[in-house]
Amino acid sequence: MATPRAQAELEEFRSLFGRPAQLTLLYHWARLIEDVYAYEHAIEILENPGITDPNIRAKVEPKAGRGVGCVEAPRGTLIHDYSTDDNGLITRANLIVGTTHNLGPMHMSVNQAAKALIHDGRSTRGYSTRLRWRSAPTTPEFPAQPIAWMAITGISVAVIDSNGELIAKDAPINPDSMAGLDPKSRSRGA
Repeated sequence: MATPRAQAELEEFRSLFGRPAQLTLLYHWARLIEDVYAYEHAIEILENPGITDPNIRAKVEPKAGRGVGCVEAPRGTLIHDYSTDDNGLITRANLIVGTTHNLGPMHMSVNQAAKALIHDGRSTRGYSTRLRWRSAPTTPEFPAQPIAWMAITGISVAVIDSNGELIAKDAPINPDSMAGLDPKSRSRGA
């Protein structure tokens, strides 16, 4: 990392979890290290006297073309790909959001949790909440978000054995049942 605190955090992270780190929830820790870098770098930029230069905007002439940009966000890399016509108007837009990149790890996490929580057709207490937690998009800034997201989207969990037989199922979370609950208790699972 190009800043001292972020580099120190990265070195500690690697010493604790190896390289590459394989646990899904470590994505959050890694992103927080990236945040440390971003804050340190923002301070460097703000301390640069060139930041007050009045020549901050280049004149743009509309034309046909294509532009692709990538940026790291809390849920993963965002990729924007735009094409424009001769007047500079967008004719094509392709956005690849963080969830697209996270689907593979989310599926792996659900698979690992299911193997740990379901044995011989019997599920561990609270299995559905734990499986839901691993399938929901999360960000380090909002730890209670997954349960709320699952309530809004109405996700339910069904466990099907290798013969295609339903062995366990629960109902979707009812958003109304969450009223008045402490967000911390919602984010921990059962």
